[in-house]
Amino acid sequence: MLNKKITKLLVGTNNVGKLREIKDLLPKNLEIYSPADFKIKSPAENGKNFAENSLIKAKFFSYKSKMVCLADDSGLQIEILNGAPGIYSARWGGKNANFTKAINRVFKELKKKDKNWKIKKIKAKFICALTIYWPNKKSIHSVGEIKGYISSKPKGKKGFGYDPIFIPLNKKITFGEMKSSEKYKIDHRYKAFKKIKKFL
Repeated sequence: MLNKKITKLLVGTNNVGKLREIKDLLPKNLEIYSPADFKIKSPAENGKNFAENSLIKAKFFSYKSKMVCLADDSGLQIEILNGAPGIYSARWGGKNANFTKAINRVFKELKKKDKNWKIKKIKAKFICALTIYWPNKKSIHSVGEIKGYISSKPKGKKGFGYDPIFIPLNKKITFGEMKSSEKYKIDHRYKAFKKIKKFL
C-alpha cells in the first residue's frame, strides 16, 4: 500500500495559511482536497507533542473523508519561555487564532522573563510534525525544525502565524519579510516534507 503513489490527498487543516503553504510544497499532479470541501470540522488536539497532534488530525480527517490524509502540527518554541507557546502556538491567539494577539502575548511573556529582552538574542525554533495516514490505518511520520531568534517587533506581511517575529539563523530578516520561494527552501515544514516526499 505504501509503495503505491498517492494521487488524491486530503490536507488535514482548516487553517488557510497553512493549507496554502502545504499546497505549494506538494507535487502539482496531486488532486488536493481540504476538510472544508467536506465540511469537516477540526478535531480536539489533545496530544502531548506535535507528533501526537499531527497523528490525531491525520487519523480523524482520513476516517471522516475515507481518503489518504496529510496533517501537520507545527509551532514556535522559545527557549527562555521553556519551549512555550509550543503545541499551544495557535491557541495563544484565542478562539479565532488571531496571531496579532498571539504575538502580543509572546512579547508580554518575554517582558515578564526579562525586561531587556529586546536587546538580546532570544533563541527560538519552529517545529513541524507531519503524518500521512491511509484509510487502511497505515501511517508515516516526519519532523523538521529550524532554529532562529525572536525579532524585537513584527516585521513583514508575508507568511502567516508567527512568521513576522521569527528570524532564522544566519538571516537578517524575518519569515514575514522573506519571499515564499526563499522561505520554502529552509523552513521546518520543508524539512519535514523532504523526509516523506517519496510517498507523494
